[in-house]
Amino acid sequence: MEQRVSLFVDGANMYYAQKRLGWFVDFRRVLNLFGESVGNTISEAYYYTGADTAGKRSDSSFHDYLIHSGYTVRTKAIKQMIDDSTGEIVEKANLDIELVIDMFNTVELYDTCVLLSGDGDFERALELVRSKGKRIAVVAHPDMTARELRNVAGRNFFDLRDLERTISRKDRAPENEGPRNPMLDFLPPPDEEY
Repeated sequence: MEQRVSLFVDGANMYYAQKRLGWFVDFRRVLNLFGESVGNTISEAYYYTGADTAGKRSDSSFHDYLIHSGYTVRTKAIKQMIDDSTGEIVEKANLDIELVIDMFNTVELYDTCVLLSGDGDFERALELVRSKGKRIAVVAHPDMTARELRNVAGRNFFDLRDLERTISRKDRAPENEGPRNPMLDFLPPPDEEY
């Protein structure tokens, strides 16, 4: 039986993870990693991010790339706040609620839910998705992942660092041997039920 997989990408979390890693994620390759390369179908793919209301061209180009790649892009205007402890201006656009709403509104469309985020706020949402009989997986940088989220994911936590050869932009990927797809060990073959 072919698995239907839905991806939910916390754009802010992935942005800071990429800065820490020093390489960039090719989100088309992420779709391939969880879909075609292991004989599964991507049911839904969402990317959640703050949007600069001044309309930076780089934001617009990146959003166009995501949409063209097959993602639904959810945006919210970035708000500026003053950090009371430091007095610095902090930019924020929290889309956690939108992500969880999409996760639950589409629960009948997928067999496996993949969250690309280390945010512990998603712990309970993933527990509830699993209680509906769905498989869950978390992909994140371990140093930027809440203990609660790792706990709920268990063995289905995937270290973003281990996926560099598989999902990094090709212009940043090492030249050595081809990548091994770690999803082969996680997702059941298309004709196997779990």
